[in-house]
Amino acid sequence: MPVKSKPALNFDQPLVYHIRLHGHLGPQWAGWFDGMAITLEANGNTLIAGPVADQAALHGLLRRVRDLGLPLLLVACVETAE
Repeated sequence: MPVKSKPALNFDQPLVYHIRLHGHLGPQWAGWFDGMAITLEANGNTLIAGPVADQAALHGLLRRVRDLGLPLLLVACVETAE
């Protein structure tokens, strides 16, 4: 039986990402993630979610996460932004 594959993603187009961090971000950091939804989860983690323009922008977001010093738990592309 043939395996049905997902259509290839174009990483040069906006995609929606979920970035989960261990620990809660304070409200003063919201400006660092402009256009992204920041959810403080009951388990003590933070979920940053929203469209990211391209791979260069994703790497920029990940540098900001690194600069915060919070452990990175997850980076997942969840859908196209169109």
